[in-house]
Order: sequence, then structure tokens, then C-alpha cells
Amino acid sequence: MSDEALAPPKTPPAADATRETGAAPPAGEADRPSLGARNDRLLLAAVAAYVVLLSVLMIARGISVTPDVVLVALGLAALILGRGRLFLRDWIPFIALFFAYELMRGYADKFGASIHVTDIIDVERFLALGHLPTEVLQSWLHPASGTDPFAVAGVVFYFLHFPLPLAIGFLLWLHRRRFYYDYVAALIVLSMAGFVTFLLLPTAPPWWAQQHGYLPAGTILPLKDVGFQTLASAFGFNGSYLYSYTFYDINPNEVAAFPSLHAAYPFLAFLFARRAFGRSGWLMLLYSACVWFSVVYLGEHWVVDILGGLVYAGAAYWLVLHAPAWLRGVMDRAADRELEAGVEAEEGGERGALARLGRRVRWAAVVQGLAIFAAGAAGAALLARSGFAGGAASPLYLLPWLAILGGLWRAAVGLVSR
Repeated sequence: MSDEALAPPKTPPAADATRETGAAPPAGEADRPSLGARNDRLLLAAVAAYVVLLSVLMIARGISVTPDVVLVALGLAALILGRGRLFLRDWIPFIALFFAYELMRGYADKFGASIHVTDIIDVERFLALGHLPTEVLQSWLHPASGTDPFAVAGVVFYFLHFPLPLAIGFLLWLHRRRFYYDYVAALIVLSMAGFVTFLLLPTAPPWWAQQHGYLPAGTILPLKDVGFQTLASAFGFNGSYLYSYTFYDINPNEVAAFPSLHAAYPFLAFLFARRAFGRSGWLMLLYSACVWFSVVYLGEHWVVDILGGLVYAGAAYWLVLHAPAWLRGVMDRAADRELEAGVEAEEGGERGALARLGRRVRWAAVVQGLAIFAAGAAGAALLARSGFAGGAASPLYLLPWLAILGGLWRAAVGLVSR
């Protein structure tokens, strides 16, 4: 008998991936077409540099980096790469859910639950051996006069709350599209879990506790304002950021400190980046640490909030990767690996791949979605201007926005149909 007959069977690549990650790779991942390792890295590096440059320019020009602006910028990149319609199909529902969460978060403090302040201060002092970490950091690092570079850097990291997680999502979408769907699911689970917590356990941040007299005067300095004004003076945008949408100012939630989503979002992005990109994904952990330091130093979050954010992110990651088989099947069908493989393999680009696969635009669904969107937008504008039932500050304001988001979703579904 030959040596080959006696040798153990070779382990397929999929089994190696299962052994290394502890979870089975997405269906068909082992046979997905590749651009080649070198070209793949160059493409991802170019997209990452594009997002960084965009964020720098927007911060310098006094434009708040919000999800809708990032969506347009990433959509342009997808169009250049020949994946415009696929981008709309995959991303509009995600952005719609993200907006829905942001809208709901602003109402979480309006349901009468008592705000937690003194108890969270006691826990913070217990963890830090009788001290407040924000007070300690500010006493060490904040200069008595002149520019505070830590406050300036902290404000920049604070403003990158939205674009960096979205940029990681875009890189996953280009590199491992099935991982992107897991990432979106985990991000939505994390956000909704945060919303429920804000609803049941509203928690004041350090600056709020200082402002409302729960801490002695001068304990916590408002360093976010200091860093912001320094940026405003340096770049000349008069200390006021331009928002592309206004519900941050219409309906803010000032007592949504625990868990810190500023801490949770980048950590979740790190977990998926490490899984998809290997060693280079660890760079997101360094970025995450910078965010954690910044929000504590600026007085925006307690250390307790950071720890809570990490727990929530880790739980969301685990729940999605270990979801029931039926739910994994739903995400597999939504990802539609046949569509992805066809777009990547087709020399004629996205248009040729969609034609070969028999995919088309279902115009009836697109028109229906746009009509629902227009009705929702008109209703939101009317409610805000009339002031009926409290106007934009009322939970009733969610109804036209649900129509806006539902219309966008319906239109996106019609873009690529069998």
C-alpha cells in the first residue's frame, strides 16, 4: 500500500478556518474569487485613505461627519469601483436602521425613569480607589494656560464616532461581504440594546453631573468645548458645526452615558476587523483605546460607561456569530452570495453580472418606495413647522420618519430583484 493511501486526508481550507476562528466560515467563503492579495491590500488601503482624507477635510471645514454624508462619500467610491447598485441594495437598509436608532435614542429620556447620577459616581470612585478618573486625567494633562493638545485630539476622536465604524463596514463589504452582513447585524443588536438601556437606566455623564451640582465646582472641566473652540479658531468656522440633518439639535439625549457607544462601536469594529483582516485589524484596537481615553478625558463618559460598552459590544458579536441556524440562513439569503460572486467574476462589471444572473430593477417597488419617502418627508416638515402635539420634540415625530426610512428600504429592495 502506498504512503499516500496511509496518509490522513487533507483538511480542506474551510475546516482550517473553522478551527482557527471557532466558527464556520460563511457559505462559499473558501471559493470566493480574489483580486489577488496585493491588489486587494492596495484597494483597501486606498479606500481607508479616502475615508481619512474625507474626515479631515470635513472637520477642518466645520462640517459634522454624520452617517448620511459618509453614505454619499462611500457610495461615490462604490460607483467608481463598479458596484453602485449593489451598494444601494446593501447599504440603504443599514443606514435606514441606523437613522431609526438615532431617532429613537433621543426619546429614551422622556419616559419618566429616574436619572442615575450619585450611584454611578460611587461606583466610579470604587473602581478608581476613591478617585474620579476624569478629574485625575484632567489634573495631570490639562495645562493651566495655552492650548490643550489632548483636548483637541480628543474632540477629533469624538467626532469620528460615526465615520470609522462605517468605514470598517465598507472595507468588510469590499473584502468579505458576508462578514459585512454579520457586522451590520451586530451593530444593530448593539444599538438596540443600548437604546433599551437608555430607556430603563438613564445615566448622566460627568459634565452633566458637574453642571447640575452633583460634584464640587471645578471637579470636571468642560474640555470638549475647549477642544472644539480651539479647532474652530484654527480653521475659522466660527465655533459652529454644520449638520446635514437636524435631529441631533432637535431632540438630543443628554443622559445616555451608559453604555458608552463611543466605546462600543469601535470595539465591535475591531472584533470584526481582526476576524476579517488578521494582524492589520489590530490597528482598530489602538484607535479604540484612543477613543476610550478621549471620552473620559473630555468628561463625556465615566470609566464604568466604557466597560459597559465593551461588554455590550462583545455580547453583540457573540450573539450574531452564534445565532440560531434559521437566523443565519436569513442573513445568508440577504447577502446573496451568488450575486456577490457574479459581480466579482464578471469582466463586464456589475451591469454585465446582473444581466447574466437575470437581476433587474423592479421599478414598481422603487416608485412605491420613493412615494412613501416623499409622503414621510412632507409629514415630518409639516409636523415640525406646525408644532402640533409638541412638533419635532414629540414621539409622534417618529411616525413620518418611519415612513421615510421604510420608503428608502422599499426602494432599495427593488434595485436588484430576481
